[in-house]
Amino acid sequence: MHGGKFVARVRDDRPDLDVLPMDVSHGIIGAIPGAVVADVQQLPLADGSLGAVLALHMLYHVEDQAQAVRELGRVLAPGGIAVVSTNSRTDKRELEHLWRQAAGDVLGTQEGPARVQLSARFTLEDAPAILGAVFGEIRTIPLPGVIEVTDAEPVVAHLASYEAWADRMGVPFLETIERARERVNETIRTEGAFRITCLGGMLVCR
Repeated sequence: MHGGKFVARVRDDRPDLDVLPMDVSHGIIGAIPGAVVADVQQLPLADGSLGAVLALHMLYHVEDQAQAVRELGRVLAPGGIAVVSTNSRTDKRELEHLWRQAAGDVLGTQEGPARVQLSARFTLEDAPAILGAVFGEIRTIPLPGVIEVTDAEPVVAHLASYEAWADRMGVPFLETIERARERVNETIRTEGAFRITCLGGMLVCR
């Protein structure tokens, strides 16, 4: 729910709509007026009660994705629309490559172990098949972009979120982070920027 940013934007842009914010975590939506704590795998809504549903960057968290998609379809009124978003399996692959190179440098191997990525459970490439079990028409809208970084610190801060995973995989965390910083700084020095290729997308389902 991104702290309610989507809800606030929809409410501002379309004050004519009734918006019902939902999230499985009370901590995320507790401060949003009218929000309901609910699990997408068992929505507390009547059949056909909504004109549209948004499932933005969240289905990769869900244990039973097929059940979640069935629920999204169940609560939609005839002619309703579901808008789903996720990332491509190629999204920000430079960060994965950087991590594996830095870990390999520290471990003395060609490259370190690949990180387990949560979003790999529901990628832009896989989503149409999962959504297609319920929805007859699915339109994918790719949203590509490039981030050019001229300061290593934001990249290092992102890699810091890998700490728990690194410990489980036997990758020395602090040393790998420092090696990654050196690699990013070297790329910035020689190429002017460290570039990260992004690919997310929206799936519009009817």
